[in-house]
Amino acid sequence: MSFKDKVVIVTGASSGIGAATAVELCRQGAAVVLAARNPGKLAAVRARCAAAGPPPLLLPTDLVNEADLKNLVDKTVEKYGRIDVLINNAGFGIKEPFESDKAVQVFDDIHNLNLRAVVQLTHLAMPHLIKTKGNIVNISSVAALKTFPSSWAYCTAKAGLDHFSRCIAAELAPKGVRVNVVNPGPVRTDFIENMGLEDVEQFFDHMAQMTALKRVSEPQEIADVIVFLASDKAKGVTGANWMADDGAMVNTQ
Repeated sequence: MSFKDKVVIVTGASSGIGAATAVELCRQGAAVVLAARNPGKLAAVRARCAAAGPPPLLLPTDLVNEADLKNLVDKTVEKYGRIDVLINNAGFGIKEPFESDKAVQVFDDIHNLNLRAVVQLTHLAMPHLIKTKGNIVNISSVAALKTFPSSWAYCTAKAGLDHFSRCIAAELAPKGVRVNVVNPGPVRTDFIENMGLEDVEQFFDHMAQMTALKRVSEPQEIADVIVFLASDKAKGVTGANWMADDGAMVNTQ
């Protein structure tokens, strides 16, 4: 696969799946734009990218800030003149019982990043993607299809992301723009630590037992799927949900 002369925005690029995807895209020759909130982490990923391929553009971005999203698109087009691929990877989850007094606030916070920011950024990038007949890859979760204790808000947001992606895939297909979704299962990233869980290894061991393959994926595995869907090798694929869950959905034990 080659992404030479392709311009790709990756959100949530400061760690985990986003960072692995950005590095792989640079290795394939893409002009990558790194977007996330933490400038220090972004700089470290930029160094990894530059060692693999063309140095990426680093744009610290608060994805729930409308002005920041507009700046992300504007600066990308100002620098490169085009957008070929948008990878909406940023997201977070909070475990909060529905009975909690904070339930509605948690719902809003999770939806603002996991769904609303994706809708807005997609809308801003859409005219440029239509010009290039580009594509979008949205990173969802197996949580869009399964329930997890106290994760109702996250599960609901990811289910919404899945169906938003299908709806937009149908709308943009006549204009030559593809839209697909990747649904990872457990992946070894700092996502779990960011949720505030302390015994991370015990959590991953538990999650591995919830999969048919009894394992947890590494970020590079998900990055490989994302890069494939974003490439011309998947030119006939749109409106698809690509499960990369180690068999979590088919586990019977």
